[in-house]
Amino acid sequence: MKATLRIKRIHEPVEPDDGARFLVDRLWPRGVSKEKAALTGWLRVLSPSDMLRKLYHGETGDSDAAWDAFRKAYADELEIGGPDIARALAELDAARASGPVTLLYAAKNEARNNAVALKAWIEALH
Repeated sequence: MKATLRIKRIHEPVEPDDGARFLVDRLWPRGVSKEKAALTGWLRVLSPSDMLRKLYHGETGDSDAAWDAFRKAYADELEIGGPDIARALAELDAARASGPVTLLYAAKNEARNNAVALKAWIEALH
């Protein structure tokens, strides 16, 4: 059985129950040192493309329709992502076999961000 998959803002303190900590943002978060982040890994390949990220955070705002469109486009990117995404997902699966895994993100919106969408997508696969 696979362990819990969690999400957490990278600016929050590290806690023992975080387990393996993976940053899933394309850009390194401002104001966070690598030591403070205490990462198991940085899985950039699992983050949305720059184009998709800029579209969602720039032009479309934070409406329900924009969020739904983002999640669908992001899922499409993940599904056609190729071997790099497959390796990153295998790394997450291996970590989950050993204990909890926390997906870290830097966005201010705790309910609508790529980590929330990624977690839902991964859980739908299993």
